[in-house]
Amino acid sequence: MTENNSVSGGIKALLRIEGVLVFVISLFAYSKFGSGWGVFALYFLVPDLSLLGYVAGPRVGAILYNSAHSYIGALLCLTMGVYLSDPWTISAGIIWASHIGFDRALGYGLKYGKGFKFTHLGTIGHFKI
Repeated sequence: MTENNSVSGGIKALLRIEGVLVFVISLFAYSKFGSGWGVFALYFLVPDLSLLGYVAGPRVGAILYNSAHSYIGALLCLTMGVYLSDPWTISAGIIWASHIGFDRALGYGLKYGKGFKFTHLGTIGHFKI
């Protein structure tokens, strides 16, 4: 751990590789169970609407961002879609998980309340692994 409570070294690399794998596996799952690539493209960035929370300040922004960028919501959505046999909810869960994986692969981690650039994967803009 570094001084801002973010991971570093091999753990940081492992978490970013995990993000790549979630993204790639989500793409494979979407190709099998999804609702078309136009839908995927349209909704892929929807979780980033949570960034609007930063208008109300860094603490509120971090809470909303983390709510939209935690695998908990994506997996609950996917589970509900499977349970209800609803292809649109399944698609939403897969798209949501792929977005999170993509962000994690790029180094955009869950946010701390002191500002957008402070994440569990390190400070955004610092590309040391």
